[in-house]
Amino acid sequence: MFNSLSDRLTNTFKNLRGKGRLTEADIDATVREIRRALLDADVAVPVVREFAAAVKERALGQEVSEALNPSQQIVKIVNEELKGILGGETRRIRMSKTGPTIIMLAGLQGAGKTTLAGKLSYWLKSQGHTPLLVASDLQRPNAVNQLKVVGERAGVRVFAPHPGVTSEFDTPTGNPVQVAQDGVNEARAKLHDVVIVDTAGRLGVDAELMQQARDIRDAIEPNEVLFVIDAMIGQDAVNTALAFNEGVDFTGVVLSKLDGDARGGAALSVASVTGKPIMFASTGEGVKDFEQFHPDRMASRILDMGDVLTLIEQAEASWDKTEADRMAKKFMDQEEFTFDDFLAQMQQIRKMGSMKKLLMMMPGAAQIRQQLDNFDDKEIDRVEAIVRSMTPHERVAPKIINGSRRARIAKGSGVTVSEVNQLMERFAQAQKMMKKLAAGNMAGMPGGMQMPGMAAAGGAKKKNKGKNNNKKARSGNPAKRAQQEKAASQKQATTGSAFGQQSQQDFNMDDLNLPKGFEKFLGGDK
Repeated sequence: MFNSLSDRLTNTFKNLRGKGRLTEADIDATVREIRRALLDADVAVPVVREFAAAVKERALGQEVSEALNPSQQIVKIVNEELKGILGGETRRIRMSKTGPTIIMLAGLQGAGKTTLAGKLSYWLKSQGHTPLLVASDLQRPNAVNQLKVVGERAGVRVFAPHPGVTSEFDTPTGNPVQVAQDGVNEARAKLHDVVIVDTAGRLGVDAELMQQARDIRDAIEPNEVLFVIDAMIGQDAVNTALAFNEGVDFTGVVLSKLDGDARGGAALSVASVTGKPIMFASTGEGVKDFEQFHPDRMASRILDMGDVLTLIEQAEASWDKTEADRMAKKFMDQEEFTFDDFLAQMQQIRKMGSMKKLLMMMPGAAQIRQQLDNFDDKEIDRVEAIVRSMTPHERVAPKIINGSRRARIAKGSGVTVSEVNQLMERFAQAQKMMKKLAAGNMAGMPGGMQMPGMAAAGGAKKKNKGKNNNKKARSGNPAKRAQQEKAASQKQATTGSAFGQQSQQDFNMDDLNLPKGFEKFLGGDK
């Protein structure tokens, strides 16, 4: 959504790099480019003026002139000001202390209220709540049926006593205010702790729409009134938000269709113009594509600083702890990394959502956006199909996969043999990386103990194969050679082994209490 704005701002800051001091002309040029970037992104003009003035005032002050790195200080100022126009702090749902928490959704028709109701209910359910969806939109064709479908996908019960209209030629019947009241009473009776009321919308703001929304609000007295706005509608977003704020006095904003390709800057204006915080954002079509809105994280995304905190939260929410513990134990035991492990890790990553979206949360992702845009999430499906076409024995012993086996696997998974070969090469690299990581992990053992043949020593051994640069050349004189050998033996006796002052004859590996599997790195027969 904010790709264009992000690219413009990133290019603007590149011109400041390497400058030890910024002149007033430099700051004016930077602010001018920031103003153009925001206007091109469809941010409301009053918001742009206020934003640019705040950035310029702080940039001309001591905050930048005394900074060690003025260009980074400018980025920091823009980041903080962006956070400000996005709402400042993260705003969470105010839960009711007595009875169910009532959430009313309002907005224009086509903004995505019904779909978002299902996403919000799924999100609340994942937080440990028991939400109830109430179908109070009785005038849009098949709105009730749509809410039933999204409720079923979310695994949430839907209260729909009235079927609503099924076509645009039907005359709306039923009382949406009464349905909303009955839904709240049903939630109290069935011990649901959250009620989400889906209300009707119009193609434009009109008196009838506002009156119905006010009547529903007065009847159910909701804890939260969330204004759902299409992030792609442009400058009209501000006018619509002001009209709804005056009509129903909403308490928070939800941005839908944030994954679209529109400029989306108008969405940045809503919080600043109305004074109401953005609370949630819909980022895709799936029921899981929904997230809490954090102004500081969104500002970091726009400035291409990434959103690692959201990435971590998604990983914690979807990652299987049992599987993670199993892989950690296998890693510590130095067991071989197999295709079964590879498949399990891929399935864990898939639970987190689209790989493209995950990568876009990494800092500096804008620099490789073209490659990410060309990335196909179905590639993961093809890789999984290849692995599942292998026999159990082939997964744990990939070295036996010869040409005929690769042809069979390719045929079974519907891919070419070259794709199977590429996967085998990538897997071999992954195995090597796992071994190196495990080997490097041992360097942090107490005393900085290094096992023979590991880490840097192992690399030096390969590099100097056939050479022994650490030993002095043996003398051709028998008497001198005997003297050298005697001195070497005395030095070894006084220095001791790599594990302390005891000699190698007295050394016992069992005393180390090493984890299972370490023996193969000791170079012995054990």
